[in-house]
Amino acid sequence: MLKIAQVFNNNVALVDLDNHRQAVAKGKGIAFQKQRGDSIVPQQVEKLFYLETETSRKNLYFLLKDIPIDVVTTTYEIIDIAQRKYHLSVLDYIYITLGDHLYGAYQRLRDGDYVDSMVPDFHTQYPAEYAVAREALTVIEHDLGVRFPDSEVKNIALHFINATGQSAAEQPFDAPSSATISRLVQTVLHRHGILRSTSNSNYYDRFMIHLQYLIDRLQRADQAAVTITPTVAMELGETYPRSYAIASEIFNEIKDNLYPELSADERLYFIIHIQRLINEAPAADGH
Repeated sequence: MLKIAQVFNNNVALVDLDNHRQAVAKGKGIAFQKQRGDSIVPQQVEKLFYLETETSRKNLYFLLKDIPIDVVTTTYEIIDIAQRKYHLSVLDYIYITLGDHLYGAYQRLRDGDYVDSMVPDFHTQYPAEYAVAREALTVIEHDLGVRFPDSEVKNIALHFINATGQSAAEQPFDAPSSATISRLVQTVLHRHGILRSTSNSNYYDRFMIHLQYLIDRLQRADQAAVTITPTVAMELGETYPRSYAIASEIFNEIKDNLYPELSADERLYFIIHIQRLINEAPAADGH
């Protein structure tokens, strides 16, 4: 039997497992008229998402502050598919970034404000990540009752590309702190008149989360992994020249002053984050 630690809705609950472990259990009516301490019959559970670390538990509650539980469980299901079926190793923060992204895209689609992704197509370099993203659209349609445009595959795949790494115990690593990098980036953004506001807070905070985990990605980078070709960033720069200029300034300052081994791939991620942050429209002669 699974013992309920917290009821989220009729179909989802946090449950206690053996050895002080917890998981999110999902199944039709499994928590109906139940409360903390009640039991759930395992056979009634359709999905079980394990919270293996303290970070994963914190991420769950961070998501639940602003995102409906159905979107959260959809996020967990997609990441579970990536790990179990496609054997992708990702850092824990993808739960936050992907969940936040899916809810934002869901809201924009619902409100008629959705714009097709301008993210470059990396399916040749990252076939597994794109396979996960294509399968994610089916999961989203089944769980949330909404069909995302096919271009959303590129956005979802990028979250998995960006979060590649092994969540393991910290190892000695001579690198600047995430706070130091964040301060440097905020200084550059301020220099360009970009401040956090009500209208851009979602994208601003997402960029800060990206920076917070930059050290994790650098520490656990797979030197044999496929890298994104520099021409992709250049092509994106032709479409979004201001975003490219600001991203390059941030990239160069981090590389010159804090971390000389910074991957060129980070420049592309910076461009995408900044384009969303400043809502730069494509240049007339952009691709």
